[in-house]
Amino acid sequence: MTPLSPSSAPYTSLQTARLILRQLDFLDQDALYELRSNPDVNKYLDRPVPGSRQDVIDFIEKINAGILLNQSFYWAITLLNNSKLIGTICLWNFSKTHNQAEIGYELNPAYQGLGLMQEAMSKVVEFGFEALRLNSILASTHKENKRSIHLLEKYGFSKANEELDDPLKETMVYTLRRNNAFGL
Repeated sequence: MTPLSPSSAPYTSLQTARLILRQLDFLDQDALYELRSNPDVNKYLDRPVPGSRQDVIDFIEKINAGILLNQSFYWAITLLNNSKLIGTICLWNFSKTHNQAEIGYELNPAYQGLGLMQEAMSKVVEFGFEALRLNSILASTHKENKRSIHLLEKYGFSKANEELDDPLKETMVYTLRRNNAFGL
């Protein structure tokens, strides 16, 4: 089976039993600002905190431009019965050489511990392996981010080779191969 590039599969919204994963829009700016400036969410992330709503608008424009340029897939996570953004999940950092992508995710702490990210991850992993025909999906997480590590291991991701980890040993890399994915 020939692997597909991100440009080979059109961007699409995804749905699970409790969630809709859809493209970001400017109506998400308040919820996205709240999410990306939350100290609990940012505790293990190395990224700038938005200083203003304009920073969030610029981020939405950048993400949507990346989707149009077939560089990434990025979804706003919303509850099935409520269009307010509660988190995000993406496939990005595609490698044609290894036929893989990286998954990234964040969830408003008020919605953590309910199995929602596992549900979103399951759908995005399915999309990556089925629609994009990836061989593997990588995930990077801080070594102290126990919730993220638990989520990855529960889903079937395993610790990747040590040489993929960052030299300071703060970030650990996990991988999920197509033949190890649940239900695929």
